[in-house]
Amino acid sequence: MLALRKVQAGFGAELVELPEPAAPPAEGFVRLRIAATGICGSDLHAYDWTPGYEFMARLLPLTLGHEFAGVVTAVGMGAGALGCGDRVTCWPTVPCGSCAGCRAGRPDECSNRTVIGLHRDGAFCQFADVPAANCFPIPDDLPLDLAALAEPLAVAVNAVDLADVAPGEAVVVLGPGPIGLAAAWVAQQRGARVLLAGFDDAPRLGCAQQLGLENTVDLAQEGLGQAVARIFGAAADKVIEATGHAPAVNEGLAALRPRGILVVAGIHKSVCELDLIRLVREKKQLRGAHDTTARAFREAIGLLARHGAVLRFMISHRASLSDAPQAFGIARDRAAVKVLLLPENEQDEGVA
Repeated sequence: MLALRKVQAGFGAELVELPEPAAPPAEGFVRLRIAATGICGSDLHAYDWTPGYEFMARLLPLTLGHEFAGVVTAVGMGAGALGCGDRVTCWPTVPCGSCAGCRAGRPDECSNRTVIGLHRDGAFCQFADVPAANCFPIPDDLPLDLAALAEPLAVAVNAVDLADVAPGEAVVVLGPGPIGLAAAWVAQQRGARVLLAGFDDAPRLGCAQQLGLENTVDLAQEGLGQAVARIFGAAADKVIEATGHAPAVNEGLAALRPRGILVVAGIHKSVCELDLIRLVREKKQLRGAHDTTARAFREAIGLLARHGAVLRFMISHRASLSDAPQAFGIARDRAAVKVLLLPENEQDEGVA
């Protein structure tokens, strides 16, 4: 089978031929025939070998890909109720089960977690073995390509949860990439007044309009403070930063009311310097959001099932796995939202 593998510490990844798995899955694991896998910002960081991904060096070679859905084709011993033919998506974070967070029933706080596609083989391939405990069944009428959005949507749901977004609140979301778009959409679904901001991001802000987001601004044409005042008439109650651009954190804090909450959901390449005097005196709260929770994952699947016709607009491009290098180039383009890679078997058979 074809697989996109990170084979050495440095720029790039390679398409390689691997034997299809023949032995049964390990205990507690299931084998999935992958239907679709999304290219995430983390995949781009790993591909480009940006700072913060050096931990992968000792684990190489490794198949990338952690946003995926597929069909169970084989079941290992102790894999619970899953059976062949079940349609699932997967939470890629695998907790250790023994640290303080895991013992307290908070696996999202695991200090020894591993991530499918970053610490262990992922899903840019035709077949992948994954822990059964990480699989979430999906409704029969939810197409598998759409189900591949469950992980990034769950990350966005978790960011909105951490922001404690309430109906009627003024919420600014910075960054119209997949996480920012999804967070803005979820916040609006919860009754908030939302402003999504990008910078020279006309195509992705256009996607926001397709999603039904009522307020967008291109910061290349209007300042954030001016836009917030125009839309809300006052400072924002909550800000969710999803740009991955460190200066945006300070811009978000400046747009936030006293005691407001700013959730940082972007992964940043550089250090952020904060005006802590203003942060403290205005009693603003800064919260970090990373990964998601089981509750948020289940909510994401439900949202996809109910609103798939709208959320499908987030899938801007599809490509064959054999075209992965070109697809990664597309994913870097700010005209792209979510790029899906489809194994050749899914290109032939469809993903519905």
